[in-house]
Amino acid sequence: MSDDHDDLTERARKLFSGPVTFLKSAPALKFLPDPEVPEIAFAGRSNVGKSSLLNALVGRKAIARTSVTPGRTQELNFFEVGEPLRFRLVDMPGYGFAKAPPKVVETWRRLVRDYLRGRVVLKRTLVLIDSRHGVKPVDLEMMEMLDQAAVGYRLVLTKADKIKATELDAVHAATVAEARKHPAAFPVVHVTSSEKSLGIDELRAAVLGDSEL
Repeated sequence: MSDDHDDLTERARKLFSGPVTFLKSAPALKFLPDPEVPEIAFAGRSNVGKSSLLNALVGRKAIARTSVTPGRTQELNFFEVGEPLRFRLVDMPGYGFAKAPPKVVETWRRLVRDYLRGRVVLKRTLVLIDSRHGVKPVDLEMMEMLDQAAVGYRLVLTKADKIKATELDAVHAATVAEARKHPAAFPVVHVTSSEKSLGIDELRAAVLGDSEL
């Protein structure tokens, strides 16, 4: 591992152990904060563990609300990292299954699509994939949307502690193979567990590095 990588990992650890604050929720594009700093967005199927991963990244238990009800996040939620402000994390509505009326789900989908296509300060999107299920058709839809919008993204396997190591290896290999088919996908697939803190340091470093692009 290079000294540069070690330095990035340490800078990321210090940054995320400092101030991280909730800024606002945006139910529509007109409520977005001013595009003044880089943004890193988090996307994933409902109940993939987005809020848990955000909480693990920032080392706090409840900065992002977690819920057993899929589809709880209905807006774009913005969190500010660093003092002075360095970048923002954006928690997007879960896609796929959601306990909400179809019209509401369509509104979320439109909001996410318009944000991804038009946000000039968006540096990278993290697409979270449940390790127990691998890449699903709804994940492919999100990946293709990002490909078309020319928004670079990383695939992040979540809940890696919930399956056997051999199964995890197979899911990881299949996800890497899928990433190679997509022009906007980063070639490295991250493996994480919010509960066990697996892969969290590496993902923090990746987020910080992406914010500095």
